[in-house]
Amino acid sequence: MSQPSRGTARTEATQDRLYRAAVEAFAAKGFHGTSTRDIAAAAGMSPAALYVHHRSKEEILFRISRRGHESILAVVRSARASTSEPREALRAVVREFVAYHARSHTSARIVNYELAALDAEHRADIEGLRHAIDAEVQGLVAEGVAAGVFECPEPRIAAAALTSLGVDVARWYREDGGWTPEQLGEHYADVALRVVGAVPEG
Repeated sequence: MSQPSRGTARTEATQDRLYRAAVEAFAAKGFHGTSTRDIAAAAGMSPAALYVHHRSKEEILFRISRRGHESILAVVRSARASTSEPREALRAVVREFVAYHARSHTSARIVNYELAALDAEHRADIEGLRHAIDAEVQGLVAEGVAAGVFECPEPRIAAAALTSLGVDVARWYREDGGWTPEQLGEHYADVALRVVGAVPEG
């Protein structure tokens, strides 16, 4: 596998610095209260240098949002593929989904609650990723119902409830709150089985 060129690596490092700075600025002031000057200053660069990498503040938000949604989609798919047993697969998906939103709570809040600031084309792109995430969870719940291990009259509603619970963790989670992301993930995994009416084993 070829290694990235020095110039490519430098560009990626600069973009990562910009993304981290933008996340901090958006978290502190909100998207509309943040200027490109704020982001550039937090990244330790000039506003002119910022425009070398991004055309606008909105494009930075889109890149952050796309990266976040692609990451969580990969997490959900990996967890779902970890076992063929619906009960354990649902536990794995919810556990990892919740833990991710706790670990990445600052960026996850921006990703999930600043969607209205995206332009129509970018918002449609993100909505496509969100639909893919929802489809994974809905499909898993439906599989459990079909296999007779979940008693759930409305799999789509149950799946929506589970993803909503997981996303909301990013809104209130703080590192000093007394729970680790892993503890929350395990607790929510137990809640998930009750939401879908998991049939007792044995």
